[in-house]
Amino acid sequence: MGWRPLLAVVVGGMLGTGLRLGVDLAVPHTDETFPVSTLLINAIGAFALGVLVSRVWPGARPWVRAGLGPGLLGSFTTFSAFAVSLVSLADSDQWMLAAGYLLATLACGFGAAWAGLRLGRAGVTR
Repeated sequence: MGWRPLLAVVVGGMLGTGLRLGVDLAVPHTDETFPVSTLLINAIGAFALGVLVSRVWPGARPWVRAGLGPGLLGSFTTFSAFAVSLVSLADSDQWMLAAGYLLATLACGFGAAWAGLRLGRAGVTR
């Protein structure tokens, strides 16, 4: 496979991590409040990946796919932040907020991925 995909993941990972921190700083939350920044980050990432998979992946080189997918978007979005936020809300006896966050994350994530795929496909057919 070569060194290019690994280098692309490293560079994409640095960029995605920086972007993630930027959003977290712009939209802060505590362990007892709704984690808007994590929800926003994961929805944006799902949408972006949907667009990339349907529009860029078919003609992209493997190192480009590695850098943008696992690198940039893999470090930008995160299941671990979602899980920690969910458990933190539950530990704070914010069960309704935790349930709402779970449902909102699933709805926004799937909805954003669907919209990204649709938008990407629409651009390909034109």
